[in-house]
Amino acid sequence: MVKQKYSEIAKQAKTVNASSCCGATSSCGEVYNIMSEEYSGMEGYDSNADLGLGCGLPTQFALIKKGDTVIDLGSGAGNDCFVARAETGESGKVIGIDMTPAMIEKARENAEKLNYNNVEFRLGDIEKMPVTANTADVIVSNCVLNLVPDKAAAFCEMNRVLKPGGHFSISDIVLIGTLPPKILQTAEMYAGCISGAIQKDEYLKLIEVNGFKNVKIQKEKIITVPDEILSQYLSKEEIVLYKQTNTGIFSITVYAEKAGTCTPGGGCC
Repeated sequence: MVKQKYSEIAKQAKTVNASSCCGATSSCGEVYNIMSEEYSGMEGYDSNADLGLGCGLPTQFALIKKGDTVIDLGSGAGNDCFVARAETGESGKVIGIDMTPAMIEKARENAEKLNYNNVEFRLGDIEKMPVTANTADVIVSNCVLNLVPDKAAAFCEMNRVLKPGGHFSISDIVLIGTLPPKILQTAEMYAGCISGAIQKDEYLKLIEVNGFKNVKIQKEKIITVPDEILSQYLSKEEIVLYKQTNTGIFSITVYAEKAGTCTPGGGCC
């Protein structure tokens, strides 16, 4: 279902994507760009590659150095990859991974137009990346892991493909509190980056148990879902009750490092 939704997004205009929750739900009749942040001032930004699907600016916090190899998980049309390339330079390498063939095709077209020879895009799942172990200096990802069914497997794979001492900076959606069942059971809200999100504490714990250290939140902001979106799934009374629960939907940008060495039993996959 997610693959189908994001195939549709890859083939439509950015303005259409922006008129829905995270670009993937039914149109609200208004432009609600409720999660994405402004990239236009960042070096390497290309508007053709920005589909307005993110919830943060992970590359801004990723501490990318010249010559680094960077992997972008859920690379979409290539926006974060191109920003990362501006940081790593021509001596580095950027690999984008996405499970949607239409997104891979769009990203490759964008890279070719920009004449970028050190940016490549690979079709694959985050839970089983088409990348050899100890490849990346840095991993970035923008509003994608909430779409991954097995998040523990995703973090384990991130540990595998990072070099010893490498790190990641990922922006994602997490929860504090419980969403209404009607939201949790809605396919569009899953594809819209809401109902696939897990509890914030659980998210941070998954990072630690999969062998990462120095875990810290680099940025956090609350996401307010407009009533016009909620009303597609909840009655007026249910919306009132939902707001009374004080459930919080948050965008967080998280940093963590892979241990410098891996010892048996150390939790590093």
